[in-house]
Amino acid sequence: MPTPRPFSRYEFLIAWRYLRARRAEGGVSVMTWISLIGIALGVAALIVTLAVRTGFRAEFVDTILGANAHTTVYMSPTSFENELTGEIYTQAGRITDYDEMAARLAAIDGVTRTAPVVKGQVMATANDGANVAEVFGISAANLEAIPRIADPETGIGDIADFENGIAIGSGIARELGVTIGDRIRLIAPEGAQTAFGTTPRVNAYEVTYIFTAGRYDIDRTRVYLPLAEAQSYFNREGAADEIEVYVGDPERIQDWTLPLLDAAGEGAQIWTWKDSSGSFLRALDIEDDVMFIILSVLVLIATMNITSGLIMLVKNKGRDIGILRTMGLTEGSVLRVFFLCGAFTGIIGTIAGVILGVLVSLNVDHIMSLLGSGAWDASVRGIYELPAKLRAIDIAKAVALSLSLSFLVTIFPASRAARMNPVEALRYE
Repeated sequence: MPTPRPFSRYEFLIAWRYLRARRAEGGVSVMTWISLIGIALGVAALIVTLAVRTGFRAEFVDTILGANAHTTVYMSPTSFENELTGEIYTQAGRITDYDEMAARLAAIDGVTRTAPVVKGQVMATANDGANVAEVFGISAANLEAIPRIADPETGIGDIADFENGIAIGSGIARELGVTIGDRIRLIAPEGAQTAFGTTPRVNAYEVTYIFTAGRYDIDRTRVYLPLAEAQSYFNREGAADEIEVYVGDPERIQDWTLPLLDAAGEGAQIWTWKDSSGSFLRALDIEDDVMFIILSVLVLIATMNITSGLIMLVKNKGRDIGILRTMGLTEGSVLRVFFLCGAFTGIIGTIAGVILGVLVSLNVDHIMSLLGSGAWDASVRGIYELPAKLRAIDIAKAVALSLSLSFLVTIFPASRAARMNPVEALRYE
């Protein structure tokens, strides 16, 4: 008689029958349910965690690249000596040929656009309120090209009126209690030069546009002025502080460092978005790895219940194993039967965990809203919501981990059942 092939239909039938324990063997059934639920919860937790971490990183990077330059080109500070006092002064670098430099930088392959910018720190006041603000002097055309700033779905007012006033973040507008048409005062410490020294400069501007960039720190501190007005306000006539550069692939921004420096000329320096946020992103990557390891241990603990359940099953089915062996079942067949018992638990638990994890990931925002506004503090996290982004690779990692551990932990009890002596199993029956 030919030898049945491995994992024949009868092996699946026996394994499935053993999993459906009778009432007298309720302990086995309870252990099976505990294993199944534990694996499902572990896989779901792993999928939700990976989805949230992926979504958080994607949203964080998007808010950076959607409201900031991919890299900036600026000139090195210059030092000079006061002829009267002999003191050494350091002045921030200025770009006087900013239009020509911007054109040279824009001509580099892979650079999508450039924008001369004037920057300064001011105090913004209105309605007896005050807030520190960072002013960006930029042309209207370049402002309209910034995705997170010029978004009509989140902005208030008409960005086309920018040349007639000022654009402010929603956080500043909320703290100062202003809206479209109101006026705010900007107070700069370095203002007009007089015979008695430098006096603070105070100008009032009409709010023509209010933006929401998606980043708490940007919305709470950023202000945009027309480039010509910012040059006059900060005493930068005919000069810019830096050139903002945008490229086609921001993730590979380092590839443009040398070409940009060559095009900018002597004394130029580069500051990329990864220089300003790279340490935080690296911390996120390390945290992702640590969370994956921790949750992997959770899944391992859940799968260890399969071992306990199978050991109890082997003990309860000693008589059956003896009978099956005397009927001609090989050690390999017995091993595969009990291996399938554990595998069924792991597979069903993994499927349930994937379904639960996907459902929770798709509804994270609703779950957070039920927990209340205090569950997510934008002033600490930087972004306004807890996003989740499901990726097939993350689900595949969770499934592979769960099934691998589930199959691995069944080997010991299954091999123990296969080595059982049928004579000893039937001696007291």
